Amino acid sequence: MTWRKIAALGFLCLFGASVLPLQSRLQREAEAAHFHKTTLTINLRERIGQAGFLAALSGFRSPLAALLWIEAHTAWENTEWGRMAGLFETVTALQPRSLTYWDMAAWHMAWNASVAALQNVKQPSEALRTRAQRAYIQLGKDFLERGILNNPDRPQLHVQLGVLLRDKMEDHCAAAEAFLKASKFPDAPPYAARFAGYEMAKCPGREREAYDYLRKLYEEGEKQRLPSLINLLRQMESKLEIPASDRVLSADTSSEH
Repeated sequence: MTWRKIAALGFLCLFGASVLPLQSRLQREAEAAHFHKTTLTINLRERIGQAGFLAALSGFRSPLAALLWIEAHTAWENTEWGRMAGLFETVTALQPRSLTYWDMAAWHMAWNASVAALQNVKQPSEALRTRAQRAYIQLGKDFLERGILNNPDRPQLHVQLGVLLRDKMEDHCAAAEAFLKASKFPDAPPYAARFAGYEMAKCPGREREAYDYLRKLYEEGEKQRLPSLINLLRQMESKLEIPASDRVLSADTSSEH
């Protein structure tokens, strides 16, 4: 080890000691808020090396995560899916409160990597391609679920989990629950509640519950009376044989955003 590396490591250690009281206080606050699911572990040390691990301990988690994120982007450009997944694991471990890292990691795995696996011309077996596709989708789902554990006070990852369950797994019952959880947050996007109802309507055995839920949204006023919601209500009224006197009668010509 050269004297420059020794000096750099010495500086990191001294800096780490100086910020240790602050870091301890922040850790206690994070644990009180249930933000302690991801920690600096031996596995993380093996992935980023001794110097990187010392940097993380010394308060440089954010810039280190940003550098590794750039490296992960390069891995994506080179279609190195396994390496990219490992880098995402490290980045999210370093910055568990960054919604962007969890969201983008899940997207790359469940969308980009899964599609590439299914279209892999080097793998002649369709069964193996499909298995690889499902594995990447599951990995994307896992990123979102762990992201939610580390960010229980925010709705965005619940929404993205609902999208993944709906579009990639076609699990409409689980998607409905994810959107419903997202809709409970004060800062939830306005479409989360509607998406919950749309997915609930596709969940076997919950048709009447979905109709009542969507009808309640409709009765909230113009902001919810979008064409997709009204059309679905009318379809369900026919399917459920809702009396004519109780059906939605007014048409809404506004467009959904």
